[in-house]
Amino acid sequence: MRSQPSAQIIERSETANGIHIGWDVSVPMSDGTVLRADVFRPDDEGVYPVLMTLGPYSKGLAFQEGFAPMWHQLISAHPDVAAGSTNRYQVWETVDPEKWVPDGYVCIRVDSRGTGRSPGLLDMLSEQESRDYYEAIEWAGTQDWSNGRVGLLGISYYAANQWQVAALRPPHLRAICPWEGFTDFYRDLNRHGGILTRFGQAWQEHQIFTVQHGVGEHGRRNPNNGELVAGPPTLTAGELAANRVDSIGEGKRRELIDEFSWARTPDLTRIEVPMLSAANWAHRLHTRGNFDAWAKASSPQKWLEVHGHEHFAEFYTDYGVDLQKRFFGHFLKDEATGWEDQAPVRLNVRHLDGSFEGRDEQEWPLARTRWTRFYLDAASATMSPTEPLTEDTIEFSALGSGAEFWTVPLSEPLEITGPASARVRLASSTTDADLIVTLRVQDPDGNEISLQDAIDPHGVLAVGWLRASHRELDEKASLPYRPWHRHTSKQPLIPGEAVDLDVEIWPTSLVVPPGYRLGVTLAGRDFEMPGDGPWPVVYGIQMRGNGLTPHDDPDDRPAGIFDGTTTVHTGPDSRTSLLLPVIPIQK
Repeated sequence: MRSQPSAQIIERSETANGIHIGWDVSVPMSDGTVLRADVFRPDDEGVYPVLMTLGPYSKGLAFQEGFAPMWHQLISAHPDVAAGSTNRYQVWETVDPEKWVPDGYVCIRVDSRGTGRSPGLLDMLSEQESRDYYEAIEWAGTQDWSNGRVGLLGISYYAANQWQVAALRPPHLRAICPWEGFTDFYRDLNRHGGILTRFGQAWQEHQIFTVQHGVGEHGRRNPNNGELVAGPPTLTAGELAANRVDSIGEGKRRELIDEFSWARTPDLTRIEVPMLSAANWAHRLHTRGNFDAWAKASSPQKWLEVHGHEHFAEFYTDYGVDLQKRFFGHFLKDEATGWEDQAPVRLNVRHLDGSFEGRDEQEWPLARTRWTRFYLDAASATMSPTEPLTEDTIEFSALGSGAEFWTVPLSEPLEITGPASARVRLASSTTDADLIVTLRVQDPDGNEISLQDAIDPHGVLAVGWLRASHRELDEKASLPYRPWHRHTSKQPLIPGEAVDLDVEIWPTSLVVPPGYRLGVTLAGRDFEMPGDGPWPVVYGIQMRGNGLTPHDDPDDRPAGIFDGTTTVHTGPDSRTSLLLPVIPIQK
């Protein structure tokens, strides 16, 4: 790391509408580095619990400016988000202080090392960042205005690093609410089933490097105090590059799991603090993380909530804020919020009309699940609970549209809620092949059904991914509905020789009406929604059913290996099939 030019940051404070605001408050680290925080608290002499985030998105970057399309979409679809607030202090994926401070909370936003107003080496999700977070929590828990209880609440990155710091067990940390946050650096963020996703590079370039400490005059200013959101120094491009770790680039260079990924993936079993894990049914980065953390955490008090809509929506809606306040009111303030009666699992089950059915459950996966195997038949291109009588095969170009299999029109409603998996016997004309399993729905007229997922308005029902050379399972960690792959060695294919692949399909939920059909596409590339569009484009990525996680990096899929011919075997010996979580319809 090259040294940064010295630049003085002056702490400032002001009071507005009963909120005392401390801008650029010093948060000292044990190695001498000083991180900078904005602190919003009641303007009196009382002591209050703390809600904190620490991360790389810049505490001073206004939601309305840094993420304008998302902000307008959010308040247009959910006007309750903007109601009751001036929205002056809204920042991407963190709480609105104007909705929390009046209820007796201190809201703290800390720029992580090397980002925003905090100097140092930018190293996302690193052990250093987790230690910084630990020390920031302990700092907040011992301030004069603190009651000694600190909670963590945020979306996405501000959820993912909650798992990490909670595993370190800071003494003043009393409750966490990771809202849509991945847990596994390799499996969730960088490589789905061993296949590189391009999301990370686009995200890092557009959302992280643009607010690295030292962007200075090339970046934005905080509209509330006029300060540079990523300064004050203005460094050269070379100096900025020398002051950061290219975490996503490292993930791309490392095809297998190694110490770099392990160091950025928390030991979820070490989490003991009370936890509300809030998942989205359809986020190709975060969904599995919330379910996995809820299942593995050692917390004796833990809850799982699952919702739909856009990635950032329910966090800010009245529904989400009420849920959060009941949770934190119980654990940080000893209030009678009714949380003691909260069911362990709260599901918002999806329906095709865009509505959700709220349902309290006692476990996940649901104990009443009828695990149903749907067998694929290459001869008829169908999928059915009845096993085919004969062995057959179907071939497709690995870079083509793949092979489709459909049920007959349903005679009654079919609820699919839970994790799923696929068993596919596959051969390739080359030494490797990617397999992407996409669950789909069609209406009685054969029209494709698209679902609003967390990022993409034209989402599919569910997806699973696996690179054939990564097929080795960790037998102890695997479950029938969730195969777990080691990703620590490669097993190349012998051209023309079939192997069995067990593919994890991330959790989902949908009630499919009578007359509709359920289908699956097996392909060597991402499924694309049919039609001429126009399709939304974000960060240069066109979204046609896979949001911002395309798996088409040519460096990761070299010609001559991933552009061959794939053969899928079906029948009583191959047993190529899907294992789906069918929930009995309550009449």
